[in-house]
Amino acid sequence: MNNLQKRILTSLILFPLSIFFIIKGGNYIVSFLYAVLILGNFELFSAFKRKLSIIFLDGMLVLALLSILHLRNDTTSSFVLLIWIIILTVCSDVGGYIFGKIFKWKKLTKISPKKTLSGALGSLIFSLASVFLLGLVIESISSLDSDFFYKPRYFILAIIFSIAAQLGDLLISYLKRKEKIKDTGKLLPGHGGIFDRIDSLIPVVILAYILYNLQLFP
Repeated sequence: MNNLQKRILTSLILFPLSIFFIIKGGNYIVSFLYAVLILGNFELFSAFKRKLSIIFLDGMLVLALLSILHLRNDTTSSFVLLIWIIILTVCSDVGGYIFGKIFKWKKLTKISPKKTLSGALGSLIFSLASVFLLGLVIESISSLDSDFFYKPRYFILAIIFSIAAQLGDLLISYLKRKEKIKDTGKLLPGHGGIFDRIDSLIPVVILAYILYNLQLFP
């Protein structure tokens, strides 16, 4: 089984499992987030030697997990926002991967040699498509009118979240490059470690929590 096949298989298991714990809520999501925290810390202290990197990444991880818990439990709107940003982050990663492989454009940065301008564009396009996926999810799990979400503000937020996701990916790549490591761990076949999988989600969920509390997501 090659790396791409491992990546796809892991995603097919990990994504539905994560959504299951989030939807169940209560002790399910608390236990799930504790597991992520413990495994993430194990990775940090195993893979990273720089104390500032460990403190920074651990702080970001804790903030992200607390943001997830708050968005899950606060209101129906915050729960919908959480589901959306998870879908959006996956779409952003997939779009970047597909466009990066198909269209060989100029390299985006020296921080991560595999990142290209075409990949960045693909991430934006797929992130915009997540707004329509959100509409389908809303129709299936609630009585809300999905047309409510097809407003300019959500497409603007999709672009902002996509940029945040890509910056998060680049940030983790930069810190790994400083440590001269390829992956933060080997827990997730095809992906690497916990931080390799959620590097783009961490800044997005923190930003979503801030915007939600500023009442920019009704």
